[in-house]
Amino acid sequence: MKRLKTIVVEDERLPRLSLLAKLEEFRHAVEVVDACDSYDTARDSILRHLPDLLFLDIYLQGRDSIQLLDELRQTITLPNIIFTTAYSDRKYLMSAIKLSAVDYLLKPIGKAELAHAIAKVGARAASVAPAVPLTAEKLCFRSVNGKIFIAPDDISYAKAEGNYAQIVTVWRQDMVLESLLAIEQRLPADVFARVDRSTIVNLSKVYQLNLHQRTCTLLLPDGRMQQLKLSKSGIEQLMKRVEGL
Repeated sequence: MKRLKTIVVEDERLPRLSLLAKLEEFRHAVEVVDACDSYDTARDSILRHLPDLLFLDIYLQGRDSIQLLDELRQTITLPNIIFTTAYSDRKYLMSAIKLSAVDYLLKPIGKAELAHAIAKVGARAASVAPAVPLTAEKLCFRSVNGKIFIAPDDISYAKAEGNYAQIVTVWRQDMVLESLLAIEQRLPADVFARVDRSTIVNLSKVYQLNLHQRTCTLLLPDGRMQQLKLSKSGIEQLMKRVEGL
């Protein structure tokens, strides 16, 4: 299994250094890409790195990390979350459960508890089995009538439809019996961007962004255009990704 791209968010220096030191013992399983000490730096880092795993302190210099997650989930799919706190707070424990957090660890964090939490993340990741491509160029998706095979480069965008999704290609659109999250995990992250809770866009096909009308125009190989309506956060996130190319 690949190492989990991990961010540690802890506003107190000593607990942050302590957790980072303990995570060194699990470097076969986790790759720490950043350590943040505030709400704002954490938000920016999570959006930039899109981690697989987040160690998140409940309180960040007086601000609420649940609010941070609510803000992030408007733009990206939340990573696996392990909450850390010095207090056993029932309100936040219930919030953690609602956010499908992997675990809720009390500080100081013991090695055994940390190992157990990381193992749970690994088990959760292993339970999401990617579909096997028919060839090196195409991915297989389950559809109402069987299976369809699509090359990632042919996908313009994908939109969530409840528990399923519409995949729009350069020729047509198809309903697939897979969640948007499952589709996102199989597409190359350097080409496709999850820009809001319901939309994945192929960055290589973005031709024009209209911030006022919140539309994205995609240019197809044959010169045709596809127009996509996005949320406010979606158009802003897409603008950031396109400018970063």
